[in-house]
Amino acid sequence: MKVNSDFFPLTQMAQRFVDQLAQCRRLGLTVLEASEHHVLIELPYSTELIGYPDTGVIHGGVITTLMDTACGSAVVSAIFHKFKLLEISPTLDLRVDYMKPAQPHKPVFGFAECYKLSSNIAFTRAIAYQDSIDDPIAHAVGSFMRISPEMVGDAFRQALMGEAVPEIGDTDEPK
Repeated sequence: MKVNSDFFPLTQMAQRFVDQLAQCRRLGLTVLEASEHHVLIELPYSTELIGYPDTGVIHGGVITTLMDTACGSAVVSAIFHKFKLLEISPTLDLRVDYMKPAQPHKPVFGFAECYKLSSNIAFTRAIAYQDSIDDPIAHAVGSFMRISPEMVGDAFRQALMGEAVPEIGDTDEPK
């Protein structure tokens, strides 16, 4: 899917954030849209994610990971848009309410927004769905701790900004 980066300017940064998380790479999560208001992530169906072999339904823990990642990506995007800074924002609390199982052999989408940024906490809400956001599989609310931008390591900052990350042992000193 081609993304209009003018309309969703934070999509590439949000994808780089998701790519920093090993479990998200393993699940094949793809950021379809990211703006200061929302993030939309796709979780492709895979037989490796089945929690119920008799039905082919995706394990609930995978849906939780999708929701947590979508909310966390929304926080990173909102903070970057508002302050032009990157912050580490670990999950403090995430409540996921499941309404129905995901249908087998279909992707699941996670839509999240960061609706409030306080000085220390970011507040989010999200919906997981397949065919329509109006027919949710689950919804979530979460809070994320805001940690000072000084705590973001150079390699993480460079990775999110799409800059080359120096290899271990590389220096700018002459050899």
